[in-house]
Amino acid sequence: MYAIVEMGGRQWRVEPGTRVVINRIAQAVGSHHTVERVLLASDGKTLQVGRPYCPGAKVLCEVLEHARGPKTITYKFRRRENYRKTRGHRQELTKLLVKDIQFGDGAPASAVRPAKTADKTPPASVSAKGGPGKTAKPKRQKPQKSDR
Repeated sequence: MYAIVEMGGRQWRVEPGTRVVINRIAQAVGSHHTVERVLLASDGKTLQVGRPYCPGAKVLCEVLEHARGPKTITYKFRRRENYRKTRGHRQELTKLLVKDIQFGDGAPASAVRPAKTADKTPPASVSAKGGPGKTAKPKRQKPQKSDR
């Protein structure tokens, strides 16, 4: 069971038990956070694809801690101008633990479809050397040098 969710402008593939570090959210440590921007959800048998989000699907998370990221230094310098500027930045972060993935109830039939099984045999149009639709070509011969 997994889901692809959108949090903080980024997309994450999460499973129950996954720990995710995102930009700081206004939730207390130990509280529960619900992510409703689920782009895709799968339980191994069915695959629910959102347009753009899956209706009714949710990912339940627990806020583990608030932290700060590593310090990044920005240094601006212009030669022969006596111009130097140093700035530092530490990003405020929140660590989440994914507890559960809930599927949307009453999702349209077009949005829910059976998940693909891992089939290791390549399609007939795929050659051994190239991608789909490519066929092996003989090597091109170099032109012979003629005596002039």
